[in-house]
Amino acid sequence: MSLRAVPQWAYDAAVLAVAAVHLLVVIRIHNQPAAAFAIAGVAALVFRRRFPLPVFLVTLPAAAMVTEKVASLLAIYALAYRARTRWIPIAAIGLLTAAFCYSDPELWRYLAESPGSGSGPEFFLWMSRDEVAGVRRVLYYWAISTVPATLGYLMRTRRMLYDRIEEISEAREHEQRLLLQQALAADRAQLSREMHDVVSHQVSLIAVQAGALRMQAKDDRTREAASTIRRLSVRTLEELRHMVRVLRASGIRATELTPQPTIAEIESLVGGSGIEAGLVIEDLPELEPPGQRAVYRAVQEALTNVRKHAPGASARVRIGPVAEDVEVEVVNSAPTRPVVDLPSSRHGLMGLRQRAELLGGSLDYGPTGEGGWRLRLRLPAAVTSGDR
Repeated sequence: MSLRAVPQWAYDAAVLAVAAVHLLVVIRIHNQPAAAFAIAGVAALVFRRRFPLPVFLVTLPAAAMVTEKVASLLAIYALAYRARTRWIPIAAIGLLTAAFCYSDPELWRYLAESPGSGSGPEFFLWMSRDEVAGVRRVLYYWAISTVPATLGYLMRTRRMLYDRIEEISEAREHEQRLLLQQALAADRAQLSREMHDVVSHQVSLIAVQAGALRMQAKDDRTREAASTIRRLSVRTLEELRHMVRVLRASGIRATELTPQPTIAEIESLVGGSGIEAGLVIEDLPELEPPGQRAVYRAVQEALTNVRKHAPGASARVRIGPVAEDVEVEVVNSAPTRPVVDLPSSRHGLMGLRQRAELLGGSLDYGPTGEGGWRLRLRLPAAVTSGDR
C-alpha cells in the first residue's frame, strides 16, 4: 500500500497516539497549571491542519513549563508544512528553542556560573566547562526544534513539486490531444475533399449514364436495370454527400449519420439486391436504432458478398428472436456462373464484427457443406440508443 493510499484519519490517530503516550509518561497531574497546558496542547493537535499557527502557540506554555516536547514538535512540523512564507517557521524555531531553554533549570545553572572556572580540554574560547555545557544544551534544543520544521518544509516543497509535475503532465497530455485532434481534422478534411472530388464525381456520372440508358433502352428489362442503377447511384450519392459534411465538421459538433436504415427497409433492400433471395422476418422485440442499423448492415453486406463472390446463387435471409437475442442469418447457395474479379477492401466483415462486439453481440461466418456461405449475427435485444 502506498503512502497516499493511507486514510487521513489514520495519520491523525497515529499523531495523537504518540503525543498522548508521551504525555502520560511525563505528566504530573498535581503540577498545575503546567499539566492543564500540556493536556490542552495535545488536544489542540486535532486542529493542527486547519489552524497550524494557533495550535503551535497553544503548545508553547507546556514546552516552557514542563518537559512536554512531542506536541510542540508535531505542531511545528504542521506549521512549517503549511506556512506561506519561510519566516514563520524560522520564528517558530526561535520561540520553541526559547521555550525549551526556559524549562531547563540545569541550563540556567550552567549559564549562571562565573567565567574562567574551567581549564584544560574543556576550555573553549575563554569559556568555562559549565558555559560550554550550557551552549551545547542550547544548540541541542535548537536542533530538535529545527529538525521537524525542516522536515515539514521539505515535505511542503515535495508536495509543490509533485503538484507542478502533475500540472505539467496534464498540460502535455492536453497538448498531445490537441495535436491529435489537429491531425485528425487535417485527415478528415483531406478525405472529404477526395470523396467529393473523385468518388462523388464518378457516382454522379454513373447516375447520369444510367438515366440516359433508361431513356434510350428499347426493352423493359434494360430500362428496369438502368432505373435500379440510377436509384442506387442517387441514394449512394446522397449518403456520400452527408458523409462529406460529417467529415468536414471534424468533431466541432455532433453530426448524426442520418437518415439511418431500419429493419423496415430490409424488404426493399432484398428486393433491389439483384439476386434471387427470400426474406423471413419473425416477430422481433423492439430494437433501438443502433441494433436496427446493425441488422440492416449485416444483410446488406451479406447480399453484396453474394453478388460479388457467388454469381447466380440464391440467398435466404431470416431475422428472428433466439432466446433473449435477435439473430440474423443469411445463407446462399453455390455460385452458378464464373466469379468476376471485383475490387474489394476486405473490411466489410471486419467492420460488421466490430459493430457486433460494440453492441455486445457476435458475428460468425463460414462455408456450408453445399458449396455456399452462411453469415450469422446475434445481438442482445436490450441494446440502448447510447450504443454504437
